[in-house]
This record gives sequence, structure tokens and C-alpha cells, in this order.
Amino acid sequence: MKTTKMLLGERIRELRKIRGLTQDQFAELIDVEQKHVSRLELGKSFPTVERLEKISQALQIPLRDIFDFIHLADKETRILSIEEMMKQLDEENQKIAYQVFNGIVKSLQDRH
Repeated sequence: MKTTKMLLGERIRELRKIRGLTQDQFAELIDVEQKHVSRLELGKSFPTVERLEKISQALQIPLRDIFDFIHLADKETRILSIEEMMKQLDEENQKIAYQVFNGIVKSLQDRH
């Protein structure tokens, strides 16, 4: 099972790549050495709150989005998260969410 540090590191890497930044470019934006970015992305180092704020600014995203990494977690955690989201909806919205999710799953299955 992946640790929070590992998931956070993967998420930072994912967001950095989406922005088209190299580790060197990103390191410069958040005022650290490239090797520190590497340690963050590998989950070997955990950023301070101040560094997280710099990371969110450099990636041009709200700070909370950095912690949106459930999609990177293990299969069981993802399934539990989907179940929890469904439980939070009223019955009518559960039906709608199910239809949307079912359509997405079928579309993905058709691709293979």
C-alpha cells in the first residue's frame, strides 16, 4: 500500500508534467535544488506548508488540488472512495451518478 508521502509525490510529479515542466524548471520555481524535487516526487521527503504553497503557486492550482490523489492509490482504496461518494448522494442523484459511471465504464471497455 502506498503511503501518503508516496501518493503526494506522485501527484506532484503528475501535476508538474501536466504543466510541461522539467524537474529543473520546477525546482527553480519553488526555490529548491532539483534533487529535492526528485526526493519529493519519490515520496522520500515531505514538503512543509510553506513549500506546498510555493508548489501550488508554481503549478497554478489551488493548494487543495495537490491532495486530490485518490486516483493514484491502490485499487481497494479507489473502490472504497467511489462507494463513499455514492453514499453521500441522495437516491435520485445516486441513480444519475450510476448512469454516468456505467456509461464511462462501458466506453472504456469498448476501447479494449
